[in-house]
Formats: sequence, C-alpha cells, structure tokens
Amino acid sequence: MGIYNLDKIFKPASIAVIGASEKEGSIGRSLMENLIEGGYEQPLFPVNPRRSEILGKKSLHSIAEADIRPELAVIATPIKTVPGILRECVEAGVKGVIIISAGGRESGEEGRKREAEIEEITREGGVRAIGPNCMGIISPARNLNASFAAHMPLPGRIAFISQSGAICSAMLDISLKENMGFRYFVSIGSMMDVDFGDLVDYLGNDPKVESILLYIESLTRFRKFMSAAREVSRVKPIVVIKSGRSAVGARAAASHTGAMAGEDVVYDAAFRRAGIARVKTLQEFFDCSELLAKQPSVKGRRLVIVTNAGGPGVMAADSIAEEGLELSTLSQDTLGKLNSILPSHWSRGNPIDILGDATAERYREVANCCFESRETDGMLVIINPQAMTDPSRVAETLAGDLGRKPYPVFAALMGGKDVERGREVMNAEGIPTYETPERAVSSFAVLYNYSRYLSKLQEIPSSLPDFTPNRDEARRLIHRGMDGGRGLLNEIEAKRLLSAYDIPVNETAEATSEEAAVQASADIGFPLVMKILSPDISHKTEAGGVKVGIRDEEGVRGAYRDIMRRARDVNPEARLLGVNLQGMVEDTEVELLIGAKKDVNFGPVILFGMGGIFAEVVGDRALGLPPLNRTLARRLMEQTKAYKILQGFRNRPPADLGLLEQLLVRLSHLLVDFPEISEMDMNPVMIKDGRPVVVDARMVVEKPDAVSPHHLVISPYPAQYESLEVTSGGLEIFVRPIKPEDASMLMDLFHSLSPKSRYFRFFSPMKSLSENLLIRLTQVDYDRHIALVAVGTDGGSKKIFGVARIISGADPEVAEFSVAVGDPWQGKGVGRKLLEMCIRIGKGRGVRLIEGTVLSENVEMLNLGRELGFKLQRSMEGDAYTLKMEISHSGGPGSP
Repeated sequence: MGIYNLDKIFKPASIAVIGASEKEGSIGRSLMENLIEGGYEQPLFPVNPRRSEILGKKSLHSIAEADIRPELAVIATPIKTVPGILRECVEAGVKGVIIISAGGRESGEEGRKREAEIEEITREGGVRAIGPNCMGIISPARNLNASFAAHMPLPGRIAFISQSGAICSAMLDISLKENMGFRYFVSIGSMMDVDFGDLVDYLGNDPKVESILLYIESLTRFRKFMSAAREVSRVKPIVVIKSGRSAVGARAAASHTGAMAGEDVVYDAAFRRAGIARVKTLQEFFDCSELLAKQPSVKGRRLVIVTNAGGPGVMAADSIAEEGLELSTLSQDTLGKLNSILPSHWSRGNPIDILGDATAERYREVANCCFESRETDGMLVIINPQAMTDPSRVAETLAGDLGRKPYPVFAALMGGKDVERGREVMNAEGIPTYETPERAVSSFAVLYNYSRYLSKLQEIPSSLPDFTPNRDEARRLIHRGMDGGRGLLNEIEAKRLLSAYDIPVNETAEATSEEAAVQASADIGFPLVMKILSPDISHKTEAGGVKVGIRDEEGVRGAYRDIMRRARDVNPEARLLGVNLQGMVEDTEVELLIGAKKDVNFGPVILFGMGGIFAEVVGDRALGLPPLNRTLARRLMEQTKAYKILQGFRNRPPADLGLLEQLLVRLSHLLVDFPEISEMDMNPVMIKDGRPVVVDARMVVEKPDAVSPHHLVISPYPAQYESLEVTSGGLEIFVRPIKPEDASMLMDLFHSLSPKSRYFRFFSPMKSLSENLLIRLTQVDYDRHIALVAVGTDGGSKKIFGVARIISGADPEVAEFSVAVGDPWQGKGVGRKLLEMCIRIGKGRGVRLIEGTVLSENVEMLNLGRELGFKLQRSMEGDAYTLKMEISHSGGPGSP
C-alpha cells in the first residue's frame, strides 16, 4: 500500500489508546504516560470499559464514544480481542493503528490465523497498521511517544527502524548515554502491513531525516524494499544489520553455483545493489549510528590522527591501513606550523604525536592547525590519561571547536573512570566517542566504503554492441528440458541456449557410440576433450567422466571405453547416453566460474569467481542481481580475487574485460527473459588469448512461479514500451524508455535547449547538467519512474529529440510529469507523443493522479496540458500553474 495513510500514524491529529490502564507496570499505563509526559498536546482518548478516568483523562468505554474521530489507535489488549476492536476502529473512521499485542504468527498456527483475520480487516477498511508484536513508534520532534519504551529519545536526524524490541531498548539506552538524537524511532513488529519498504520510502522522503538505520531479521515484499532503498540511498545513507547470517548454508543443489550461493550472501548482494551499508556486529551498528547521528557525511578516505600516546597512534594507523583508508599527508606548510607549536621531538608526521605531556591547549592548537589545511577528510583525536593530560580538561577545551568542522571529527578516549567525564563532555557537544582507536576507524571506514561503492554503483556505463537474442530458440530448448519432468539441460543443450544469447561457447558434438565418437573427432579435430553424457551424473570429473588431451583415433576409442566403465562403477543405475566431444582449449590464462541460481526471496542471482575443479574449495566468488549493465558487471568482477589476475598478473596477459562484461550482461538478459532457469553453471569459462569461451555448461529448468519480469526484485528495462512512431509534425521517432547509457545523448539534448527552454524545464537558468543530476535522470527505477525518450536521426547521427517523465514517489498512485524537447524539434508533436504515451503507461500501472507545475510564460505547454485533459490552477503568485489529471480506472471521464 506504499505510504498511504502513514501520516495518520506519524502525524496524528488525535490518538486513542485502547487498553489504557493505571495499573503500575502495565503496557497500557506506559503508553499513556509516555504520550502525556512526551508532550503530545492533541486530543488523547484512553479507552477502557472498566475505568471512567485514566491518569486524569476521561476514559471511554469504546472508541465509538470519542467526540472527534481519532486518527491513530494504539491497541494494547490481548490479541484475541484485536479483530473486534479493529472493526470498531474501521466504523469510527480510524486510518492508522499500532498493534502492540503479541501472540500473532510468532506463536504458532492459531496465531497465524488470528493475524490473517486482522490483516483482512485492516486491508478492507483502508487502515494502515504497524505491528502486531511491537513496542510502538516515537517521533521526538513532534513530542509523540506512542510506545512503551522506557525513555523518550533525544531529537535528531536519524530514522531508526527495528524488528527487535530488545535492540530498540538497547539502542535507546546507548543513545541517551552518547547523546545521539533521532527523528523517528520505530519498532516495526511482525510487519503484517507496514514493512521496511514502506518506512524507508516514507521516512526517507522526510527532508529532516539524514540517515536511516535498520535492524532486520527478515524481509517481506522484497521488490518494494529494493525499490525504496535504491531510491533513498542515493541521497542519504542507509546502514543495516541483519541477524541470521549463519542460519543455513547453501541448500543441496545440482550445481556448483547452487552449492556456493547461500542465503546470507544473497542478502549481502542485495544490500550492495541497493546502496546499503551492511555491518556484521551490534558493536559496529551502534558505532556507525553514533557517527551518523553527530557528524557530516564521510566524503573521502584521508584521516589525520592527533594523539598524546605513540602506541595508540600506531595502532590507529595500522587500522587505517587494514580498512583501506589513508593517513593524510601533511603539507610542508602544515608541518611548519606544527613545528612552531610542538616540542622539537614530536613525531613530525601523521599520526601527530603531541607527546605524553600534552596539555589541553596543545591539543587545541594542533587541531586548529589541521583544520586550516585541506589535506584531510576526517580527524581522529586520541586522548590517553597521563600525568600531564587531564581528559576532562582536554574534552572541555576541544569540544566547541571540534563540533563546528565540515568533515567528521571523532575521539577515542582510552581508559575507564579517568576518561568518563571527558566522554560526557564530548558527547554533549556532538563529538562521537569510542573506547579504542580501532572502533573509531572501523566506523569511519564503513561509511567511507558505503559512499565509495555508491558512487561506483552509479557510474555512467558505456554502451554495449547491439545484439538480438534468438528468444524462440532459447524458449524451445527450455521447454524441451522441462518436457517429461526432466528439468535438466545437458551440456550441448545448455551451450545452444547460451549461443542463442551470443555467449561464446566452444564447439561440442554428441556421440552415442564409440564409432560415432571416432567420426565426430574427425570433424572437430585434435586435441580433444571427451565428457560423459548422462542426466544422472551431475559432476562429471568426480565420476571419472572427463578425458582431456586426446590426440588420435586410438585415444578416442580408449577414452570412450574408460569413461563408460567408470560411469557404470560410480552409478550402475545411471542413464548413459554417450559422450560429448569438443576441441581442447590449451594454454589458457584463467579459468572462471560464471553461473546463476534462483533465490526464493530475491529471484535470479548471478555468480562470478574462480572456476575449475577447485571452485568450491577456493570459494572466490561474488554475487550480483540482474539486470546488469556494463558498470554493474565490472563491479561484480571487482569483488573477486580473480579480478586481479584478469587485469594481468606476472606472466599472465590481461583478459579482455569488455568481452567479460558483455558475457555477464547477456547472461543477465537471459535470466530476465526466462524465469524458468533455476540453476546454471558455466564452469569453466576459459580465458584464452584474453577472450572468454564457455567450455562446460549445464542448466536446471523448472516451471516458474511468476512470469517475466515479475520474478525479479529489480525492475528490468521495460522493452514492451518501445515503439516506432510518427509525430503530428511528420517526424519519425523511436520511442523507448531511457537507459543509463543515454547519458551522453541526454547531455546533447540539454545543450540543444535554448536558455528559455532550459528555464521552462528546470525553473532556473542552468548552464550545464551536473554529473549527479545526469545520473539521476538516466539511471531510473523503472518501477516508479517512467521516462520515455524520442530517438531520431538528425544530421546523420542518432539523437534524443525529447524526453517526457512521470515519476511516482513513495505513493505509487501519484506521479509528477515533466517534458523537454530540444529547440530544433519543438512544435512538431514530439512532446505530445511522449507525454500521451507516459500517461497511458501510468494508467496501466494504477496511477490515479498526475500533476506538474508549468510557468505562466510556457504557453505551448499550458495549451498541450489543456488539450490532453489536464485541469489548470493558477498559483497565488500568478507566475505558474499547477496542472492536474485525475485518472479514472473504470474507463469513464478523466481517462486519457
């Protein structure tokens, strides 16, 4: 349901507490006390049929007695009573509920049935629900504490969402000790309705939320979560800790890929693709939370260390190196200034050891000297209690200056009782404090690596050579594999399927007898590789079913007999259909494993890593989610140790990485098109003279649970929206969704706009598109962003004539439109054609309201809006109009 009615939960104009109580220690009393003591000043209705007054407020027998309609109901009664209470809430017009009650699905079959009944009532009544089995929600900025938490958190800029009440309590306690603030604090419970995707969308679109913290035990509605996270993570960091990392290894599988792709590593790949920073331990989670709560975002990797103890400084430097960060190189100017401040025997480098007799003033002078330079991206201050150093005094002297710097500044106060007061002072001034330098550096590294990977994830990809897959041949092979419940494509069938998608394979022939093998060897040529052909033998090498280096006819005959004998010994019941023969690829540089597996939650997952017979032993692999472009394919390869070899290593020449990118992207297209593919191996993919070739392949296919593209958690390029069109002005255009590779053509379109046209589109006299804006305009989430371009030929080259968009935010039923057409092609019907098609697509997706703002001077756009059925409303200032189109999905008035 997206963000529909979530305002009723997080910005309620009135609240009813059902199950309110005065009983000491009860949840009903805690809820009332927290709402009253938190400062909630809107109407508050306790509901308890056995009480006439609760904590000074008149108690209602039922919610129906409220003299105004409560927007939010907080329910804290036994769960068996919740269905009846919810029906009363629906009748009373309540639109948001928080169900504190436990005993739902977590309690067993009876609880699942009860929760299903609750879900049906809320869905039919249009009521949004957080819970059941949750602590509630807190919004300190609105004085709203609709929870039974022990304390009200401080106001701040973090949104914290947790599935665990215990983690909520721990985070709250730590935040008060460390002076961390929150914009929202949410215990999400069992996610019967409102889930992580909804909250990331809703809270992430609050401009006063600067970062989001998630504690996840499980996810639901995976595609919605991925869409929300990918959108929000572009502009604000999301940090997650997910429990259950070691729950289950890889399920028994018929392929190397299946055995190597365990559940948790798929979550890793999904979080990475969504731009989420994942931490492994609660300590890292709390440490990163503090840095996010108090300091600016991490922009670079260079750190300067100021310390009064050499050993901890060296340990911090070691940690910086291990985390892949850098020690800032001090300029000669900075060194000169430090020489004038510090004793002659200071370290003269970074870490800046200001010696054991450092005073508070020395700390301050050195810190300010570093602040004046531009050679660092963050500062770590280490304070060690020594005879001449008073940590409290140092903290008091530094705190004011450290809190006003444009890059992260954090402190490691080493010790116990002697540094407690110093920590309090630093925390009060918004300076993150850590007990060890390593923890401090680790927190910085997590956020730096997040920002670095996010920027890499959003790099503009280069175009691939056009290719047209033979989908009919691929479909025939897949259906053949599923016929009769076989479910397995043998090597020859799998290679034919790969060839249909222009994935390079070596020639392979099938032989059902010794004589046929001899004949095939004459056609292929020597040297040869021979492999057993049997649907019952998955791993041929282990069964003795592979012979290499066959160089003559006698070798063919001997190999055939030996393979058959060994196969019968290994599995007497196996169906032996013959052998495959293929030319032997000799003197290869690298062997790779490239494969795919269908994950039950995230759909198809692509695997890349070192291949050969030791693939599972070496365990060098990375996972990625389709769809892929060239940039994403390269990022997948970069995560492996194999990537260093592929770049050229010692006497090994570099591989053609562009061809490997093509192979991965084409594999991605295959997985997008055919949800029937359950598992596949290409092992090995050999690199010979830099070029990849698939030497062995096998594939498992099955009846899919969903049709393409609904089996994916990331919406692929929607090719169904491509069409050849002729505009009213006679222009022939190819209309299609925008692609990341369109960045250069979109920049050309921008430069074709006159200053007036740019002003009409962007409401400012923009002279250029920033790279960040260019990325946002071309790398779109096809689930929520419809962007169509009109491509045509002008002056002998392909150009984008215009682009139109309708963009949905967190609410998928509301979209904003925009249109831009290059000046040479204006007045020829390009904008009309594009916008009409966008509206048609939006209607098909359930968009009910399309709106946009048009400047009063933009007469052509205002006229087009009227002609298409938009209603115009002039702004109070008179310089613009709001255009709105309400779409009727019954096909009546208002339909475009």
